[in-house]
Amino acid sequence: MLKNVKIGFILTGSFYTFKTVIPQIKQLVKDGAKVVPIMSFNSYKLNTKYGKEFIEEIIAITNSKIINSIEDAEEIGLKHLTDIIIIAPCTGNTIAKLANGISDTPATVAVKAGLKNGNNIVIGISTNDALLGNAVNIAILLNRKKYYFIPFRQSNPITKPNSIVFDFNYIIPTLEKALKSEQIQPILI
Repeated sequence: MLKNVKIGFILTGSFYTFKTVIPQIKQLVKDGAKVVPIMSFNSYKLNTKYGKEFIEEIIAITNSKIINSIEDAEEIGLKHLTDIIIIAPCTGNTIAKLANGISDTPATVAVKAGLKNGNNIVIGISTNDALLGNAVNIAILLNRKKYYFIPFRQSNPITKPNSIVFDFNYIIPTLEKALKSEQIQPILI
């Protein structure tokens, strides 16, 4: 179902999830999708304990330059580079910006450009403040047309009771449903 689908794949700064997201990108390419890689400023530029090797790996998998500037992200809309956009991982910061119409990063500009072209947006939330300050922003996007969430759960209710993370196994099934403008169920797992 994903053959020849142009997927804008955005990674934001929840670095610890990259190891589980990258195999999903590989699978999308294997399934015949054209993956357009996009990274937020922080995910592209910060040198964290999780390393910068992900950038080279993503370029090798997708055979594409990573979009990591606002100027390049604007091209998504102008050139109709995507049919659907996924943000996985999507941080609380990005959730808040999307909920409030703020477009000041490559990630948020890419979403704005995709929406302008009628793309559906798939969100793989990964944030430590989901059940605190960001709960209202998540609710806004859950109620907004064109936004579809990968099923999510508390990441560790004991040591991180306000943290939510999406289930990596649902990336592709959620994309397939979102292409038909359907929310995969159940959303809370």
